[in-house]
Amino acid sequence: MTQAIVLRSGRFRMEREADWKRLEGLLNRVERGGPRALNDDELIEMPKLYRAALSSLSVARAISLDQALVGYLESLCARAYFFVYGARSRLGQRVAHFFRLDWPMAARRLLPDLLVSAAAMILAAVAAYVLVVNDPDWFVSFVPEDLAGGRTPAASRDYLQSTLFDDGGGEGLSVFATYLFTHNAGVSLLAFAVGFAFGLPSLVLMAYNGCIMGAFLALFAMHGLSVDFTGWLLIHGVTELLAVALAGAAGLHIGRAVAFPGRRTRLDAAAEAGRQAARVMVGVILMLFIAGVLEGVGRQTINSTEIRYSIAAGTGLLWLVYLFWPRRGRAVANG
Repeated sequence: MTQAIVLRSGRFRMEREADWKRLEGLLNRVERGGPRALNDDELIEMPKLYRAALSSLSVARAISLDQALVGYLESLCARAYFFVYGARSRLGQRVAHFFRLDWPMAARRLLPDLLVSAAAMILAAVAAYVLVVNDPDWFVSFVPEDLAGGRTPAASRDYLQSTLFDDGGGEGLSVFATYLFTHNAGVSLLAFAVGFAFGLPSLVLMAYNGCIMGAFLALFAMHGLSVDFTGWLLIHGVTELLAVALAGAAGLHIGRAVAFPGRRTRLDAAAEAGRQAARVMVGVILMLFIAGVLEGVGRQTINSTEIRYSIAAGTGLLWLVYLFWPRRGRAVANG
């Protein structure tokens, strides 16, 4: 069996090796002297040789040729890829391409995981809401004292209402807003980091975040402030909670790949899923920054509940269209 593979690899190499060596020679010159080391004909020839090498790699993998040959072709194709697709784009173009295609397409690929992540938060929020409404003592089980910041079942309605319509000069609201943002940012990064454990810790973190939301909503609802509280939360929460759910989806995506790798090894499956999830996480960080701006400025300076809901609806629509509206184009390959 081994001898047959060696013979087959030998014939395969003999038929195509001239093109590989030609590509390797051009790459060596480019790496030493840059693209100017090639003339116009050689620059035109490079993509053709790259595609031929990529085709050879695909065939070599499909017919299970020896690993040394496959490894050589993988290395050659990786080197050529960065010249063919990377050397011609400037940093600004790459950044623009990422935000125009790479990030939205990565988010759409994680849509099933996002639905599960969001469902975990919503179900946990509903459960916490019901528990706190029926027994306010549950509130302290869900919400840490530092995060509550005096907002407890023992607080008066007037005090709770004042925290929703602070004019921005109140130190308590600013501290609470900062703490809440820091908390959600930490949950997002942790949900992504622990996804390799079959995604289960990511689900737990989503549920934990949902419990906090449900407990707060129940607290304000018991004082007849649910509509005002929801508007106060959603002016930034649409962006921030979507970012948290996407981070949970990134963790679930990795966990699902580890649990169900298919024909790949678990390590290869996790690596491939991790590259996809990492793209989403770059966008999550940006979303958290935007949420921080909305939280630090808009939510504390806009005291109209109607305007708060309008801003929340507008940001929600913008994110849905931007991330999930189908568009033409091709994202950068995972490599």
